Amino acid sequence: MTDTSLFQQLLDPAHRADPYPILARLRETPVLRDESGAYIVSTFAEIRSLLKDPRISSEDLPKPRFEWTWNPIEDFILNPLRARIIARHRPFLFRDPPDHDVLRASIMHHFASERMKRLQGHIHALVEALVDGIRGRDRIDIVADFAYPLPVTVICELLGVPPADEQKFHPWSKTLAAGLEPFIRENPAYVRENLAAYEEMRAYLGALMREKRKHPKDDILSSLATYRDKRARRMSKYDAVVTAILLLVAGHETTVNLIANGMLALLRHPEHLARLRKDPGAASAIVEEVLRFDPPVQLRTRKTLAEIEIAGTRIPKGAAVVLLFGAANRDPRQFRDPDRFDPDRTDTQHLGFGGGLHYCLGAQLARIEAAEALAVLARRLEGPRLVADPPPYRPGASLRGPERLELTIAGIVS
Repeated sequence: MTDTSLFQQLLDPAHRADPYPILARLRETPVLRDESGAYIVSTFAEIRSLLKDPRISSEDLPKPRFEWTWNPIEDFILNPLRARIIARHRPFLFRDPPDHDVLRASIMHHFASERMKRLQGHIHALVEALVDGIRGRDRIDIVADFAYPLPVTVICELLGVPPADEQKFHPWSKTLAAGLEPFIRENPAYVRENLAAYEEMRAYLGALMREKRKHPKDDILSSLATYRDKRARRMSKYDAVVTAILLLVAGHETTVNLIANGMLALLRHPEHLARLRKDPGAASAIVEEVLRFDPPVQLRTRKTLAEIEIAGTRIPKGAAVVLLFGAANRDPRQFRDPDRFDPDRTDTQHLGFGGGLHYCLGAQLARIEAAEALAVLARRLEGPRLVADPPPYRPGASLRGPERLELTIAGIVS
């Protein structure tokens, strides 16, 4: 086993249940050039520095590639035009300033802290209703029964998307989220699937936004459809739709993992589950520790706009860079006893929501959803026991969390 093969092992689904021994080995070399040519950064200080470095770009998506159809109009006119539109109008997660700043500013007020706090009572009621819905069962799945439906319901309500349409957008969302995996963007089969999912979701949300432009309501899609900026004037319809796509996908995919990872950590550390059962106020500290200990987003990719020297390694201009948040969050140079799950720790400055310009816009919402979910589940599930440990995991290394988290329970506390 060579050091340059470690990152490839990390991407192997066989290591999804416990990537942390590999991440620890990667940290031994803070910046490692992988056999693919990418530079893998795994230590806290270096990642935090790069997240704030203007020489690092988030515009690392390859140009869209449409398959050859042998139809001259499609191949020489329509598909090249579609490719230019897609490349020019990426979600702000994959944009640099100034475009990133303009697009992010258009929706920031929807996720303001005070606005999110006002949702807490409603989110609590949603969790209670989900628990009520499993009465009479002795076996449940935390992912299917709680971790998925809660954030989906909340983001649909915020956006103004009919929750009943979840069956439509769920497969598109899974496909688009898979694009965060390193190297999958070069896979021809995935490229076809990704473009198809993007076109389907773009058409779906575009139709909703056209209706909301005519009849605006108090939701984010209406705001995007009618948004005007003094400098940028009206947001282009392409930017409005891709922003909506990003919010719908990111608004639930990562929170599903956060809730499931949190419940798994509590079941593996029953003393903290018992404590939370007695003291719901402990939920916030537990969520922060889950974000550090087992973050829902394990890595992100970037590219360099100029040569960068860091940790004794020179990264050339135009190089692919992978930031391993999961490794950084257990860096012993930043955290005491980093492999111990400790909600009482005082060194809580983690990278669970990234950092810099792209710090998670919905961080406050995700915290509230996870805290309410874990507190209510701890109080109301009687005698929860894991069916399998480790549980089966989703295949991706970037957005990492259980595919299912099945429990047996003795009953539901009223």
